[in-house]
Amino acid sequence: MTWVKVCGLTIAEDVSAAVAAGADAIGLVNVPSSPRFITLDTAFALADRVPVDAVLLTMDLEPDDVLEILHGGPLSGVQPYGRHRLETARAAEQAGYLVLFPSSPQAELGTVPGIPLLDTPSQSKLGGTGETFDWAMIGGVERDFVLAGGLGPDNVAEAVQMVRPWGVDASSGLEISPGRKDHGMVADFIERAKTVETRQTR
Repeated sequence: MTWVKVCGLTIAEDVSAAVAAGADAIGLVNVPSSPRFITLDTAFALADRVPVDAVLLTMDLEPDDVLEILHGGPLSGVQPYGRHRLETARAAEQAGYLVLFPSSPQAELGTVPGIPLLDTPSQSKLGGTGETFDWAMIGGVERDFVLAGGLGPDNVAEAVQMVRPWGVDASSGLEISPGRKDHGMVADFIERAKTVETRQTR
């Protein structure tokens, strides 16, 4: 069954809706330039006692700083961007945390730490563009990976059937406004993602 992360959550009601709908993880964005930015205190509060993985998105933080954050709160993983992302990912993985490592579909994935997260790259903003890429670019991946980039209820089943990722990740495709989720779309997305069997198991 496909692992599903709902990202860019900012309020408790949306976290509860995602968990109730069957999400396996939530994504919390601690990057001031993002419209989905939340403080660490808010991230800790949203992740507290949530029965799924809570992944913190960071930008340009050094490994020691990220490990201090992870050790100090109820977070279970990190999705690092910017400078130090490779060192941060390696340090977090070695410490036993879930790591989603942002990658492009054309990247060499054999040696990257954590679980590669394949997204549509953007030069101007955090993460991807909220747009899909040509899924045919993914071929011969020998390890588990998470597919992102423009996914929503209307295309996630097709994406899972075609690409066979271990997991999927969505944010803007489930929103009524930046940082606020449409609960019906979240439920539809999760249900449709999990109706297609994947060939990969972590």
